[in-house]
Amino acid sequence: MTIIRAEDISRSFRTGNATIDVLKSINLDMERGTFNILMGPSGSGKTTLLNILGALDRPDTGKVFIDDQDITGISERKRNVLRRSKLGFVFQSLALVSNMTAFENIDFALRISKYNGRDRRKRVEECLDFVGLKKRMKHYPGEMSGGEQQRIAIARAVAHKPMLLLADEPTAELDTNTGLRVVKLFKDLVTHDNITVIMCTHDPSMMTVADRIFMLEDGVINDAA
Repeated sequence: MTIIRAEDISRSFRTGNATIDVLKSINLDMERGTFNILMGPSGSGKTTLLNILGALDRPDTGKVFIDDQDITGISERKRNVLRRSKLGFVFQSLALVSNMTAFENIDFALRISKYNGRDRRKRVEECLDFVGLKKRMKHYPGEMSGGEQQRIAIARAVAHKPMLLLADEPTAELDTNTGLRVVKLFKDLVTHDNITVIMCTHDPSMMTVADRIFMLEDGVINDAA
């Protein structure tokens, strides 16, 4: 079953007197419970496309459907509700709150998504256990390695049980072994929780783990496998 579909997506930006066409008539669809990679060099349009698919940006032309709902023209309030309820995000810049412990960072995300208060502690501990960091729940981000921080960011992103997890270069600052461990967590989410993952990367070593790969170059999908 298709969970997300993009139809004829284009996006341009103005720089001084010039117009840069970042995305050009993008069409794609992704199935529920799959691991999808947006692959391409820096400047290929990966992040812009991810932001549009995740309702963080709007296209100039075209439409995006999530779970058969056209999200392109809905109000900002409804987009906020969609992001809080159905989407999870992991970015290269982790945006963990530095003065909150690992537990508090995840709990804070659940509060924002209005998760049932009586069940929050149990859910936070489940997520920490999933990423293998339950023993670090009282530690602050500055007391953890980069890989541990990234795993906390993943736990926070999936705590509210989203349908879609969108990750922008989540392994770019990690060594190869740590990066593969992070990607394995994504695979486990797909396999065990039926979450659909969309990950941007320029690292060819990640291609073997994907169910589908969308190759972007100069704002165009040149290949989808």
